[in-house]
Order: sequence, then C-alpha cells, then structure tokens
Amino acid sequence: MEKNLKIVFMGTPDFAVPSLQVLVENGYNVVGVITAPDKPAGRGRKLQSSPVKQYAESVGLHIMQPTNLKNAAFQQELKELEVDLQIVVAFRMLPEAVWDMPRIGTFNLHGSLLPDYRGAAPINWAIINGEKVTGVTTFFLQHEIDTGDIILQQEEPILEEDTVGDVYGRLMQVGGKLVLKTVQLVEQGDYKTTPQKIVGEPKMAPKIFKETCKVDFSKDTETVYNFIRGLSPYPAAWTEIQGKTYKLFKVSKVNDDTLEANEDGFVTDNKSFFYIKTADGFISVDEWQMQGKKRMEVKAFLLGTKF
Repeated sequence: MEKNLKIVFMGTPDFAVPSLQVLVENGYNVVGVITAPDKPAGRGRKLQSSPVKQYAESVGLHIMQPTNLKNAAFQQELKELEVDLQIVVAFRMLPEAVWDMPRIGTFNLHGSLLPDYRGAAPINWAIINGEKVTGVTTFFLQHEIDTGDIILQQEEPILEEDTVGDVYGRLMQVGGKLVLKTVQLVEQGDYKTTPQKIVGEPKMAPKIFKETCKVDFSKDTETVYNFIRGLSPYPAAWTEIQGKTYKLFKVSKVNDDTLEANEDGFVTDNKSFFYIKTADGFISVDEWQMQGKKRMEVKAFLLGTKF
C-alpha cells in the first residue's frame, strides 16, 4: 500500500480540470501543477491563464509554467519535488527525462478507447467516423505517443445527435473519475496493465487544421452529418455559399425526395429553412455563422438576409 503519494499533475485546457479537482477533493498530495504559459487572448490581448492554472491557483497549488520542457532549470525544479507519480491530461508531448522521472511512472488520460484514435483529436474523429461508442483510457507513458500499457478504460456512448462539444463535456467528467480510480489502484499497488494490441487498420486521430474542416457535400448525407457534428462547436466545419464563408454548427438530415437544389447546390424558402444538397439527399442547416457575423439560427438569419 502506497501512502501519501507525491503527485505532479500536467494539463492545460478545461478538459483536464475535473481530473485535477477530483485529486484535490479526495485529499491527494499534489505537490506541483505544470501547465502552459499564459497567453494573450481576446480583443485587448490581455494575458490569460489556462483553465488548469486558474483552478490550481484557486486551491493554492504550486504552479510551474515552463516554455521548454527540456530546460535544465525546470527539470531540476521537478527533480527536487521527488515525485512518486505524474498524471498527464491534455498536455503536450513530454521528453523522456520528464516522463521517466517519477518513481512509479507517468500515466496519461486519453479521450478514446486505445489503441483506436491515437493522436491529438480523438473525440472529433470518433464522431466524424460515425462511431457509436467512445471512451477514455489511462495508460503509462512510453516512447511512442499514445502507445503505453493500458491501466483502465471506460466506455461512453455517442448518441445520434451528439456534437463533439456534447461528448467532450461528458468525457471530461468520466475522465476525472477514471483518473481517481487509477490513482487508487496505483496507491494500493493492486493493478495490472495490458499492452495495446492493434487488430487490422488502426483508426487514427491526427490534428485538425482549418483546411480539414471544409465540408465535402459530394459525399452522402450520413457522412456529411457526422463530419459537421464532429467539428461542432470547435473548430467548426465550414462551407462557401455565393462567395461567403459559413461555419456550420447545428444540422439535421432531410428526408424529402421531391426537393431540387438550385445551381449553387441549395434550396431555401428564404424564411424558415436552408437545405444543402449532398450525394443522396439534403442537410438542413439549423444554426450557422456567416463570416463577420455572430452565430445564429438560420430562421433568424433569414429574417434579415435573403438568397
């Protein structure tokens, strides 16, 4: 039985906060929190702290914000903490000198059921690919990214109308509980790890760029529907209509064989609906954002703009 483990937590976005919070609220000895440096944000370009830093400050934890994880002074500071266990949730790649430093090791929480969807955007790609189930995995770090031995996994269903925002919100909470369970097992010394086995072609989750997010309406309705859901609300799928760019947030499938699109590939009554043609039907755009405007329901948009 390992008592009073000295833990360092590494994470940056809101996704990581419930995992840190659950450790603090269960009385674990978090001796340090490593997060991204503050960044200028918003119109005034004021420096903004990461969600993890904001939470860590609110509970008085020791915070480190290295710009370079290979920096000798940072690594020395980390070494002096004499850490037993490091936990990584939504952080950047670690050099071996950092992940190999703790006595027990470093484990990571990943937003997929590994070995599927290794990479930077696992939740997006699971929805884009039409998966019905995803989940979270805790695993010990080793050389190749997202390849370490699995400690625990927890499944989470993907519902027909879920966006990436919906699933992200639920996995944040499920992930926090799995991190706690993992630490409890490590503390008791009562855990087995399972090597990752890939069967067939691995499903990957590469980083998403703006170009990746353009919708290809020549594909079938189901594919287009999943693609838009998998990018909503962030970074958001987009398309061009009559020379303007629109981000698409909320869409639904249209079952109507009588519809005919115009030469621009859409049909609208300019009052209540806007449908875009796909390979085998139409997608109804219910909420979008025209370049330079705010996000709004299509019905409200059509009150002021006609095609």
